[in-house]
Amino acid sequence: MKIDRDKALAALTDNGLLNKTFFEHGTLAVEIYRPEGKDRQRPHSRDEVYIIISGTGKFINGDNQCSFAPGDFLFVPAGVKHKFVNFSNDFSTWVLFYGPEGGEHP
Repeated sequence: MKIDRDKALAALTDNGLLNKTFFEHGTLAVEIYRPEGKDRQRPHSRDEVYIIISGTGKFINGDNQCSFAPGDFLFVPAGVKHKFVNFSNDFSTWVLFYGPEGGEHP
């Protein structure tokens, strides 16, 4: 299975969407997310991973903050407040949700 990044991003543009699910298998759901101007996310009920496609900025994950760039991997446990801030206009990311509601136990 392959998801073409450019076709997936074009699907967002063509449909005026900020995010869209492109693949699901078991507990795994794969989306692309491309916020415009401000990231309005709320904490999610499952663990998630971001893999940055394009753009740069800062990522707030609970009490921590870091810079991000293309290729970076970011993990957020279920229920943790997080958001992208000060991101460039070309920012987009893969989002992978997985595991049970409430997140996996360490």
